[in-house]
Amino acid sequence: MRFPIEATWLWKVLYVVAIIIKPFFLRLQIEGDEHIPLSGGCVLACNHTLGPDYVILGYASSRQIFYMAKAEIFDFHPLIASLVSGAGAFPVQRGKNDSHAIEQAIAVLQSGRLLGMFPEGTRSRTGALQRGKLGAARIAMGAHVPIVPVVVINNERVLRDLFKLQRRPLVTIRFGASLAPVQADASSKNLQRLTTQLMLAMAALLPPELRGYYADAGELPPEDAYDLHLDPLA
Repeated sequence: MRFPIEATWLWKVLYVVAIIIKPFFLRLQIEGDEHIPLSGGCVLACNHTLGPDYVILGYASSRQIFYMAKAEIFDFHPLIASLVSGAGAFPVQRGKNDSHAIEQAIAVLQSGRLLGMFPEGTRSRTGALQRGKLGAARIAMGAHVPIVPVVVINNERVLRDLFKLQRRPLVTIRFGASLAPVQADASSKNLQRLTTQLMLAMAALLPPELRGYYADAGELPPEDAYDLHLDPLA
């Protein structure tokens, strides 16, 4: 059994638990995990569907991943807050421009750790890729770290089929080559450029029927696909 490197004791405990219960939930295929850097800060930008994608991403990573979690969790009970923090999460005020959470995310990256993010912002109910938002690009540029695009495929069936008497669903998690943020100011244009580059890289990792907003990108030369989707993003 290999423990993720640079992990807290609680993350290691959760990793062991995940190993034990995984066969009851899914069959997992991991592809491209060599793209996860062995050291240094990095954003892992993953698609977001109706399923435990953050758990699957954490399990598949060779290093502990830190996540933003909605602030209400930390207000529920001090013990819950302590456990969530011990697992590597920190609070964010969702739906607001939470500058403190952004600063904390940048600090996590600058300390040489992995940050997991979901650039679509909300879960896709159809499983198809949605239009990307600027948060992952903004934080990566602020910390001067690369972004690794990640997709989880068939994740929504994990909980949906949990009580069905059938073979556990096969879930694929696929990591792509890292993207280096431009060495420039985080202007709206540069953030849009990096976000578009990231979302097109994620779309390329998905089967055509799940590329959603970026479905036509695979039918165009890379430069044309890029120009097509380079527009103001929320």
